[in-house]
Amino acid sequence: MRLSAGILLYRFTGPGRLEVLLGHMGGPFWARKDDHAWSIPKGEHDAGEDPRAAAAREFTEELGAPPPPGPHVDLGTVTQSGGKKVTAFAVHGDFDAEHIQSNTFEIEWPRGSGTLRSFPEIDRAAWFDLEAARSKLVKGQLPFLERLRAAVTPPG
Repeated sequence: MRLSAGILLYRFTGPGRLEVLLGHMGGPFWARKDDHAWSIPKGEHDAGEDPRAAAAREFTEELGAPPPPGPHVDLGTVTQSGGKKVTAFAVHGDFDAEHIQSNTFEIEWPRGSGTLRSFPEIDRAAWFDLEAARSKLVKGQLPFLERLRAAVTPPG
């Protein structure tokens, strides 16, 4: 079983206006896709590793800086269509989405060419309100948005 953990960073930008930070998945498969091609910053971990520690590590690897400090709200686990179990934690804070520096992965591209190419795991990041995030986030992670809305209270 493949396990993954990530951080759904959130902020309030006005009365009741909740935004989340998402990353657009890198590589040739996702290059021309936008709807349902974004993810929370996340990555795989071993069964014995603390998911919270894995989530912080993966956030740092995919965005180039650690997540803001603060309490983690457990958003539970979802099983994506490919069978991967994703555990997410919400953290309140801000982050400069314009200047990310993602780690990379290598694949043969074009397929069958024998040429290995390197691509960023996340090619860009952006803040979205929950309505926009519903159309951007990969479908298997959508439950995290409603769990976040239920778990956090706007300031004031």
